[in-house]
Amino acid sequence: MSTTPLGKTVPAATAPAPAGGRPSRVRWKMFVLLLGVVALNYIDRGSVSVALPLITDDLGLSKETTGFVLSAFFWTYALMQIPGGWLADRFGPRRMVSGACIGWGVAQAATAAATGAGSLLGYRLLLGAVEAPVMPAGGKLNAQWLPAKERGRGAVLLDGGAPLGAALGGILISALIAWTGSWRTSFVIAGVLTVVIGLCAAWYVRDTPREHPGVNDAEASYIESAHAAEDAAGPADERTGLRPYLRHRSFWAMCLGWMGFNGVFYGLLTWGPLYLSETKGFDIKTIGWSTLVIFGSGFVGELTGGWISDRRKAAGAGANAVMRTMMGVAGAAVVAGLLGVVLVPDPTTAVVLLSAVMFFLRWAGLYWSLPSTLAGRSNAGVVGGAMNLAGNIAGIVTPIAVGYIVGGTGSYTWALLYFVGAGVLFTVSSLVIDYSRRLAVR
Repeated sequence: MSTTPLGKTVPAATAPAPAGGRPSRVRWKMFVLLLGVVALNYIDRGSVSVALPLITDDLGLSKETTGFVLSAFFWTYALMQIPGGWLADRFGPRRMVSGACIGWGVAQAATAAATGAGSLLGYRLLLGAVEAPVMPAGGKLNAQWLPAKERGRGAVLLDGGAPLGAALGGILISALIAWTGSWRTSFVIAGVLTVVIGLCAAWYVRDTPREHPGVNDAEASYIESAHAAEDAAGPADERTGLRPYLRHRSFWAMCLGWMGFNGVFYGLLTWGPLYLSETKGFDIKTIGWSTLVIFGSGFVGELTGGWISDRRKAAGAGANAVMRTMMGVAGAAVVAGLLGVVLVPDPTTAVVLLSAVMFFLRWAGLYWSLPSTLAGRSNAGVVGGAMNLAGNIAGIVTPIAVGYIVGGTGSYTWALLYFVGAGVLFTVSSLVIDYSRRLAVR
C-alpha cells in the first residue's frame, strides 16, 4: 500500500513509478514558456497604467473616466473566463493559449490608434476578451502535465508571469516611451512581440505529455502513474461542467479568496503608477523603476511560495496545514503592509512597504493548483475559469471604485483602505478552503 498526494491510501499497483531511464523535463520547459506568455499578458494589460500620466494628458481623461477605461479590460476578461475554461476543456489548452496570445498582440498594437476615451475603452474591451482563456487554459495544463506534488511549483510558474510582467512592463514600456518619444509606438512594438511569442507557444505547447515529441517514455509514465494514483484516491475524474461544484463551500471560498487577492493586486497594478506620480512626485522614469522593484518582489515571492509549498508537502506536511498556514501568513503581511503605506508618507518607505506587500500577496499564485485539486483534470478548465471570473469581478469594480474615491476625496487614503478590506477577504476565505481532497460531484 502507498499514500497519495491527497493523503489517501491506495493499492501499490497504482502508486507513481516512472518507467526505466531518466525522465525528460519537458513539462518544466513548457511552464517556463507559459511564464513568458503570462508575463507578456501583464505587460500588455498593464501598459496603459504605466503610460497613464501621458495618456490622460493626450486624451484629456478625468479621474472618473480613467477609472472606467482601466476597468473596461476586466469587463470582457471576466465575462469570457468560464467560456474560455470550457473551451480549454473541450478543445484543449494548446489552441486557447496560442490563439489568445496572438489575438491580444493584435489588440495591443491596435490600441495605439485610440483617439479619445471611447476608442480607448473599445480597444481595452477587445484586449480583455482575447486574453481571457489564457489562465484557465494554464490551469488545465497544470492538471494535465503535473503530478499533484509538483502543482505548487507549476502554479506559481504560470501565475508568476503576472508580477514579472508587471515589473518588466513598468521598465520596458517606460523605456520604450523614452526611446520612441511616443506611448503609441511602444504599444505597437509590444503587440508585435506578443504575436511572435504566441506563434512560439503554438509550436511548443501540447495538450498532454504523450502528444509532445520531446517527452520520453519515462517522463510520460511518471506523470501518468501519478495521475492514476490521484484518480484512485478520489471521486471519478469525468467531465461534469461547473454546476456540481456550486454546492461546495470550498468552491465558493476559492472564488472569494481569489476576488480578495485581485482586489489588492489589480488595484496596485492599475492605479499604483498614478498614485506614485501624484502623491510621491515620481516622474515616468522613476515610476518605471519603482514598478520594477514592487512587482519584481512579487515575482520573487511567488516562486518562493511555490518552493515552500512543495517542499513542505514533500516533507510530509498535509495540504491543509501547508496552504492554510501560508495563506494566513501572507494575508496578515499584506494587511499590515498596506496599513503601513497609509500611515507612513515617505516615498522610499512606501515603495519598500508595497514591495513587501507584493512579495507575500503573490503567494496566492498557489491558487492555480486548486482547480485540479478540487475538480480533477477533466474539469480544471471550467473551474479555473469560474475562479478567475470571481477574481476579475474585483478587476471590474476596483479601478472604478478607486477612481470615484480619489476623485471624490482628493486623496488615496480611502483607496488604500479599500485594498486593506480586499486583503482581509482574501485571508478569511483562504482559511476556509479544504485543500486536501477532490470535491464530490454526485
